[in-house]
Amino acid sequence: MTTNSVWMHIGAGSFHRAHQAWYLHKLREQGDDSWSIALGNIRSDALPLLAQLQAQNGEYVLETVTPEGERAYETITSLRKILPWDREISALVEQGADAQTRVIGFTVTEAGYYLTTAHELDLTQADVQADIQGDIRTIYGALARILSQRVAKGGAPVTLLNCDNLRHNGERFRQGFLAFLAAKGDSALAEWVRNNTTSPNTMVDRITPRPTPDVAERVKAATGRDDGAAVMAESFIQWVIEDDFIAGRPALEKVGVELVESVLPWEEAKIRILNATHAAIAWAGTLIGLNHIDESTRQPDIYALAHAYITRDVIPSLSPSPLDLADYRDVVLARFSNPYIKDTNQRVGADGLSKIPGMVTPTLRECYQRGAQPEATAMLPALFYLFLQRWARDDLPYTYQDGVLQADALRQQFASEDALKAFLSDSTLFAELAGDAAFHALVSRKVADLQAWLKQPERSLAAV
Repeated sequence: MTTNSVWMHIGAGSFHRAHQAWYLHKLREQGDDSWSIALGNIRSDALPLLAQLQAQNGEYVLETVTPEGERAYETITSLRKILPWDREISALVEQGADAQTRVIGFTVTEAGYYLTTAHELDLTQADVQADIQGDIRTIYGALARILSQRVAKGGAPVTLLNCDNLRHNGERFRQGFLAFLAAKGDSALAEWVRNNTTSPNTMVDRITPRPTPDVAERVKAATGRDDGAAVMAESFIQWVIEDDFIAGRPALEKVGVELVESVLPWEEAKIRILNATHAAIAWAGTLIGLNHIDESTRQPDIYALAHAYITRDVIPSLSPSPLDLADYRDVVLARFSNPYIKDTNQRVGADGLSKIPGMVTPTLRECYQRGAQPEATAMLPALFYLFLQRWARDDLPYTYQDGVLQADALRQQFASEDALKAFLSDSTLFAELAGDAAFHALVSRKVADLQAWLKQPERSLAAV
């Protein structure tokens, strides 16, 4: 078959190359080369990686590892075009305007959508304001530039596919993008987007740490290749997509992707059981001086905290479900315990200011709505508070990365005598619970419990 359809992907990080690119590679292995990926980035931080991929003709080795330590190596061949970066993202614009580009996918992290707790575009964000004025710092500014050129070149329909951990990710991206275009005053492009694009919701899952130098060393030993763009991930992989592609799609069902009418049950389970728990383990592990997710998960107190959060509060919130939620919990915690992944608490603990409202606050609210005290879930904001307190004192062992962090304002807040009250009163984090005295009292108790535990680490958290 001749390659004639392009999936342009924005976001050259490890996750895309271990996940979406792997699926399209598996199609090529089956003899279906009708789709290929053109990969680029909005910002300059991926310049060395893009240059390395270009030098390797888009090919790189993916290492996967099972919980038992079995490693496998594949040379991924689906990246057929590397789009060089410049300030005007001219290569992305040119490729995105081409009618052969039928899907534009993106992985820009949860914080990269700049949404409030009400899931509205936060127009106060400096990056968003800059893009409204014509800059290109966000996915919205980039797509406005790309799609304006696409319209100018005939306006062929295209699917805009969100591949990030964001609840209702397709819908919320689309709502944010249309709000951005409205703020920009571009009603003509907004109307074109409504009529000529779709934005399916998706659920993506594969733990993919940032590559460390030993990945390339193992790749060299196993394959003989010197690979400056090697990436590693766990052996587990999952992708669930609502089947709503306006301009055709790869035959993803042939390589294990689940095409469904509604992704909701899968994404809720993933966001609350996997993503929220992952972040909590990272914060807790950091607080007791650990660097990696696997060793943090294997700490009995942290494991018990995570297990209790899912079992007591999340599973009742998500029931009934087409998934076996208890089994999913056990699989997730086993994956986190995998000693061969060496995912860092720094990577997983990032973007907490978006993770709390997106992944934790919904369970807190639903517990109260059904008359239950969210005792187990309250541990998560308490952990994040103590984590931020350490950050504000410059007492973290690594740089904390958060796309919506306003560092000066947050440091000032944590320097005040009532820092905990200010934290809990932030409606951006906790919605209406920010004004709830019972919620304040509950989390304040959990903070005190955790502070006592940190002074006496041998104390069990199981009853906290």
